[in-house]
Amino acid sequence: MLSAVLRRLHSEDRYYWITSMLAARGHQRATCRLTALNIFGCGVLPLLLMLGDHGPTGARDRSIAVAVFACCVALSTIWLRSSWPTRKLSQLSTLIVSVLVSVACLIERDPAIGLIGAAAFIAVSAFAAVFHAGWLLAYTWIVGVATLVVQSVRFAGVAPEVIVTVVALFALVNAFVVFCCRSVVRLVDNDVHYGELEPLTGLLTRDAFSDRIATIVARDRDDDRFLAIVVVSLDSFSLLTAMGGDAGGNQARVAIGQRLRETLRRDAILAHVGDSEYLVADTFNSTDASVLTDRLQHTVRTAPYRLTASIGAVVTPLGPLVGHPPHDVVEELITIATSNVYLARRNGGQRTETTADPELTSLRNADEWDDDDLTA
Repeated sequence: MLSAVLRRLHSEDRYYWITSMLAARGHQRATCRLTALNIFGCGVLPLLLMLGDHGPTGARDRSIAVAVFACCVALSTIWLRSSWPTRKLSQLSTLIVSVLVSVACLIERDPAIGLIGAAAFIAVSAFAAVFHAGWLLAYTWIVGVATLVVQSVRFAGVAPEVIVTVVALFALVNAFVVFCCRSVVRLVDNDVHYGELEPLTGLLTRDAFSDRIATIVARDRDDDRFLAIVVVSLDSFSLLTAMGGDAGGNQARVAIGQRLRETLRRDAILAHVGDSEYLVADTFNSTDASVLTDRLQHTVRTAPYRLTASIGAVVTPLGPLVGHPPHDVVEELITIATSNVYLARRNGGQRTETTADPELTSLRNADEWDDDDLTA
């Protein structure tokens, strides 16, 4: 039981993965604005309650309410910028907002209003559950429970049934919302370790890509499948960044990465490397990978920003690769595909160069390779 709780507290932070998916689907601006609106609302509500008899009273509590509002305004501006806040900044925002919500509840003159205001912790918990690791969710719950305990003590002896009802409702709704958020995230999760993801696009890194292909290369097989590795390099990408700046270049990388992911087969492997290059791997029944490369050309050409691509590909039978150092084989195949990209660019760009069944130097060193290299 304790080990399960500890595993949840140390669960992976999904911030870069979730934000890259939202940005790729065009939901970045709406998500940031909604987050900013919620933070702003946490600060403005205590000020509105000051207009009546149930809000903060006295110079100290009113000053605290104004300070809470100012902090919320400052935090909300972080989410109104053109790019996502960094993960650390997002975590810091969650930590601070939890404290601000607690303070806003405790300065209310009427404890009942403070109990009702604790419902804001549900929104904070939902954000932490979707975007961040379990420790941050546990922190928001601890602050929320502490706030409820203090308010319950202030409310003690007045209406105990109300206290029990509010606390139970808070716990049930909070737990249900967090459960739903975590369940949805697990459903869309593709079992990729987040350390293997490139933060901007949410695609695999080069090392993760090589490891996946090495696993395929080393696998014993009795079929005649062919492995195709494709390097997609965006033409004139430096011109795009010169005109649109780094923000425009990042948006283009994310958008094209998402379009490539949508156009590939489910078993295909996709990575983002460098500034303007993507790696793709898939298997075929022959050395003809034109169905893949043509589709990639069309995807880049019709994606937002209307860019073109120089594509280099290499196709080789998988059978002869078994028993040879897989990482060496993969690196040589990527090198061949990259050389074909340079050739395609020298020939004018917006074209594909393919090498079929090349003679690999890494296959000549089979006698020098030890099986332990596979697990190194």
